[in-house]
Amino acid sequence: MNSTFFFEKGVVMKKQFDERNLTMVMDFYELTMANGYFKDEDKERKVAFDVFYRKNPDNAGYAIFAGLEQIIEYIENLHFDEDDIEYLRGQGLFGEEFLAYLADFKFRGDIYSFPEGTIMYPNEPVITVVAPLLDAQLVETAILLQVNHQSLIATKTRRIVRSAKGRAVSDFGARRAHNMDAAVYGARAAYIGGAVGTATVLAGQMFNIPISGTMAHSWVMFYRDEFEAFKHYAENYPDATVLLVDTYDVVKSGIPNAIRCAKEVLEPMGKRLKGIRLDSGDLAYLSKKVRKMLDDAGLTDCKIVVSNSLDEWTIMSILEQGGCIDSFGVGERLITAKSDPVFGAVYKIAAVEENGVFQPRIKISENVEKITNPGLKKVYRIYDENKKAIADLIAGADEVVDLSKPYRYVDPVKPWKNRYFENCTAVELQQLVVKNGKRVMDRVSIDEIKKYVQDQLTDNIWEEEQRFENPHNHYLDMSPAYYDMKMSLLHKLTD
Repeated sequence: MNSTFFFEKGVVMKKQFDERNLTMVMDFYELTMANGYFKDEDKERKVAFDVFYRKNPDNAGYAIFAGLEQIIEYIENLHFDEDDIEYLRGQGLFGEEFLAYLADFKFRGDIYSFPEGTIMYPNEPVITVVAPLLDAQLVETAILLQVNHQSLIATKTRRIVRSAKGRAVSDFGARRAHNMDAAVYGARAAYIGGAVGTATVLAGQMFNIPISGTMAHSWVMFYRDEFEAFKHYAENYPDATVLLVDTYDVVKSGIPNAIRCAKEVLEPMGKRLKGIRLDSGDLAYLSKKVRKMLDDAGLTDCKIVVSNSLDEWTIMSILEQGGCIDSFGVGERLITAKSDPVFGAVYKIAAVEENGVFQPRIKISENVEKITNPGLKKVYRIYDENKKAIADLIAGADEVVDLSKPYRYVDPVKPWKNRYFENCTAVELQQLVVKNGKRVMDRVSIDEIKKYVQDQLTDNIWEEEQRFENPHNHYLDMSPAYYDMKMSLLHKLTD
């Protein structure tokens, strides 16, 4: 297959599906259900599926939506090739008419979505797929895996970035990721979440993310002694010399040899030692000790980079102890979201077209949190006069939400209370991104997505929602008409 490229800010970038067709990344039940719908001649009936999640990871106050660009690329590329059809034929469950249908299959639906990078909250439809029944069913797994993975890593990265208090955080996680895709798309999500760059070269090539890296312990160990290793590296990279100083002994060997390299190799070339990296030991204690040694040697501009099983909690602890650190390289606990590694977004049917009208569907459960929000709907973010987001509001798709006067809403947790939005504005969050299987939204650069995340958290999202412990709960309210529709449907189905 010939490679396909697109241009972003003058940089030639590879697209996700240059080398492979990922249409078969689906659960088998999607095919068995699709086959059943095909036989029943229901494949042309339109349905609406919502993508939402039920709980913020790490008991946080919010999450970051990521992965939309890869979903759109997947949708536009969706097709079954000859090998796929032959494999499905071999399962012995599907008739030739259905297989012929799949051989010519193209997604024909519409997709509505929050902009990528939107701060999101549980139980609101982040993505809505409106499509013929068979089409909507086949894309479930691929959509969910992109949302679940990238949103998880973006959210975790943001926590780590927040804990660093303005110091740079880089993704060093590829070798601990769960596979190659997790490394590459995890790096993308980490950048969206606030990382300044990645060590993963393919992620840099594909997404125009800044890449960085220095040396491993093997470089130091290869040479006869530590100074010789540092000397060779500095001679090769005099403008970007960052030395790994903990292969043997940081204080007695690593830093003295780094200082010697700065004085004897770099300074005669008119260059400065850019930094040193610590990858083990008591990082708070060592960084303070190292800072003094570097400063006493006149290397006050030399940066201290640390790595080694870091996360938001270890970073906070190191800084609270006075650690003298300029940047963090964060690996396994970022790329795997180690503390809470399951995001949990789901894909639930919300409406079915009957005689040209979408009728709501609702899932009922003994677990209240698993009862779904039915029907076609809109999601609004409600802002006060200071542009702070005070709630999200669900309303019916045909409703007009007028906040030019006090607007009564329903808190579904306390529906008996009369509550109003006053002096507020509303912004509809979902927008059409795919129409009849084709992209209709402009491509958004990863830097624009990253800035969008930062702007929301700086300007619109309360600090109380961003704290790590006992964050403020963001309210998800409903219009009175929507709440009444949901309750009526519940009562009808449970009487």
